[in-house]
Amino acid sequence: MNIPENLKYTKDHEWIKVEGNIGTIGITEYAQGELGDIVYIDINPDLTEITINETFGTIEAVKTVSELFAPVSGKVLEVNSKLNDEPQLVNSDPYGEGWIIKIELSDPSQLNELFDAETYKSQIGQ
Repeated sequence: MNIPENLKYTKDHEWIKVEGNIGTIGITEYAQGELGDIVYIDINPDLTEITINETFGTIEAVKTVSELFAPVSGKVLEVNSKLNDEPQLVNSDPYGEGWIIKIELSDPSQLNELFDAETYKSQIGQ
């Protein structure tokens, strides 16, 4: 299972990649595997901010719907519009083309509350 070392992870299986003050957020390979074939991702188009540990959208698979939780707080810069037509990108490339939102971090110290790759691996039994 692919768990990139350069990302931070949540207990709810979201990941964040930070470059400067910009965070790109998605769900892990483990999460997409547990969900199965993803058919729809619902992010409010008027979403302007996310708050740590609060829901910012949902991800729908053939069998279930799961909430997406913010790993950190920040201002929403972009929602991945490709997912409107190709939600399966989350299955095929969860750490690349399947990213969900990009934010400007409002409190970078919140990253300290997240798991590194080794800790996340132990959380999922890898």
